[in-house]
Amino acid sequence: MIPFQNAWPYERIMGDLYVSNCPFCNADNVLLSLKPSELPDIQDGKKRLMVFPCCHNKVTIIDADQDYLLTDGPLR
Repeated sequence: MIPFQNAWPYERIMGDLYVSNCPFCNADNVLLSLKPSELPDIQDGKKRLMVFPCCHNKVTIIDADQDYLLTDGPLR
């Protein structure tokens, strides 16, 4: 079972990925440095380091689906 505290919802808007708020600094509408074309690689098992541009905190994304990014550590 996937731990929900390690998942964070994202949205796909006009070819970019956004989170409604940053899990670290609570900034609103954060544009992610991740592109939708990278999601299939992540779903196939490739890990991806992602840095939030608002506060420069880092997480490692280990899986993704259509609504959530799964990281290696708790975000909630």
